[in-house]
Amino acid sequence: MGTTAGQGPLTGVRVVELAGIGPGPFAAMLLADLGADVVRVDRPGGPGLGIDPAYDVTNRNKRSVIVDLKAPDGAARVLDLVERADLLIESYRPGVAERLGVGPEDCHARNSRLVYGRMTGWGQAGPLADRAGHDIGYIALTGTLGMIGAPGEPPVVPANLLGDYAGGSLYLVVGLLAALHHARATGEGQVVDAAIVDGTAHLSAMIHGMLAAGGWQDRRGANLLDGGCPYYGTYETADGRYIAVGALEPQFYEEFVTLLGLPEHIDARMDVRRWGELREAVAARFRTRTRDEWTAVFEGTDACVAPVLTLGEAPHHPHLAARGTFTDHDGITQPAPAPRFSATPTAVRTGPARPGADAADVARDWDLPAPAPHPEPTKGLA
Repeated sequence: MGTTAGQGPLTGVRVVELAGIGPGPFAAMLLADLGADVVRVDRPGGPGLGIDPAYDVTNRNKRSVIVDLKAPDGAARVLDLVERADLLIESYRPGVAERLGVGPEDCHARNSRLVYGRMTGWGQAGPLADRAGHDIGYIALTGTLGMIGAPGEPPVVPANLLGDYAGGSLYLVVGLLAALHHARATGEGQVVDAAIVDGTAHLSAMIHGMLAAGGWQDRRGANLLDGGCPYYGTYETADGRYIAVGALEPQFYEEFVTLLGLPEHIDARMDVRRWGELREAVAARFRTRTRDEWTAVFEGTDACVAPVLTLGEAPHHPHLAARGTFTDHDGITQPAPAPRFSATPTAVRTGPARPGADAADVARDWDLPAPAPHPEPTKGLA
């Protein structure tokens, strides 16, 4: 397969990813998309994600080697990579990397400039640090899950986008790049403790400010941006699909109600007492036509109305298609790298790394000893 580096602003940056699932691999994918040379250290038997590795696009633009960290030479093989790396990502529970001989002290003894990124849900310290968890529990404790959904109904689960990827992966990447900047300026590496609870809480900063100012009610469906406002939400159409409305500003709201055929409600925008009446009128109007018919009505306007598309429909929307927001690689439709750079463009260079497929290439490119056949797998990581 050869090296996957060579495009993007992080060309020349070397990353070791100790294989996990969820936010760690996604963070490593983002670095790889930006041009970093990411070597994923897979364990024998794989991480247990449950899908064919050929379809795991979070492993695109990477290379893979297999190391059994329970084997006598496992830690030494990882440390050989660490000695040549700029960044490392691990997603174990606190203490596991140390027990395996690849914790921060072990790694910094070999490479003092290394930025060691730790991706967990609860963080490296605190009463819950050693407990198991998943996205839904992390966002539940931060108050963000409780914000999402209709009043009087259970909170709505936002897939695992809010916690794992927004509060987790993106904050880990920000931390890694900030610490890399510091390491290159000072020669000093450090540990980045990226906890999903911390990042997700941080995402709600504006809401906390509004809450303190009295501009946000601490309950679902009662606020401007949480579906409580009748001109910022979703409505069912005649065909059982949905339209999203975000007509917040007065000029956009006026265009919205006019095109919807409800000009008598222009004055209801700031009158909260009329919001119930307005919501019922808007809902009734949207139920008279299909989603695509309403999309045509609002096409080319500033009414801030959009069709709610499925994952399969999104790549074919004219705007996203024109921008190349999605791309096809090896028969898999997937989001293209983001953001975009004028001088150092990014791309999907290779498909998902197959476990262990790149050992010889990595050894050559990273100036490592030629790989020996890995031993039979042992169970678990502890």
